[in-house]
Amino acid sequence: MSDRMQLYALLGDLPPRDYPISVQVVDQTERDGYLLETLVLDLNGLETVPAYFVKPLTAAGRLPCIVYSHAHGGDYELGKRELLTGRKALVSPYAAALTQRGYAALCIDHWCFGERRGRAESAVFKEMLWRGQVLWGMMVYDSLRAVDYLVSRADIDPEWLGALGLSMGSTMSWWIAALDPRIRVCVDICCLTDFDALIESANLDGHSVYYYVPSLLKHFTTAQINALIAPRPHLSLAGLYDPLTPVAGLDRIDRELQAVYATHPDRWQLKRYACGHLETAAMRWEIMRFLETWL
Repeated sequence: MSDRMQLYALLGDLPPRDYPISVQVVDQTERDGYLLETLVLDLNGLETVPAYFVKPLTAAGRLPCIVYSHAHGGDYELGKRELLTGRKALVSPYAAALTQRGYAALCIDHWCFGERRGRAESAVFKEMLWRGQVLWGMMVYDSLRAVDYLVSRADIDPEWLGALGLSMGSTMSWWIAALDPRIRVCVDICCLTDFDALIESANLDGHSVYYYVPSLLKHFTTAQINALIAPRPHLSLAGLYDPLTPVAGLDRIDRELQAVYATHPDRWQLKRYACGHLETAAMRWEIMRFLETWL
């Protein structure tokens, strides 16, 4: 079994990867220089997945596309709207920022968030555990199926997909990039957390229950998961005062991934800033520069 297959196998009892996807276009509207599609996707056969898709108004042909994953932050109402409206930890909304530069983007509501809210995250986690499922696994599954949906669209170039997100969205970005080689570029903001360093810093409660995958540490470190992204370009941005990314853990990950990317040193970059758990203007500049270089 390959490392990628083993990682996927740790995610619990998941729906079939070939479950037939269907989509309902609820609305199409123009706003802030881009076209917004409001979608309801059937990705898993269990619960429909509301989503936003945006692209430039002047778009022609197949576009590069970003799989944008929303954060957690205890804000279960926000969900996919983060793409359109942003959140306090972001410099500005990414829908306008990406479409202005010629990218399309898709953001789904994850389990318990946005239009999928209503049940407590802890209750969903517990019920899934009883059924042999893992909440994080079900979230990752939906993201991978969202990629399947994107590559089926006539306006998306399947060779030019990126993953981007802050916090929980950061973690989702490096997980799906590790599991799906179709993700050409990965950018994660403020959540490249070394698991052992998180334990050593006594901050396991810094992440909600969604984050925890049974037996994961018996098989993978954070660096080993991220090594599955190589040699594809990967930019990680971290705050030096962010308790979710202890500096000792960042050092460990950086050291190991520099070795993994030794023949392509420009494709792995870890940038650190004098801030906490938030995106800064300097981070945003690096992100756009990195996307323009590699996507």
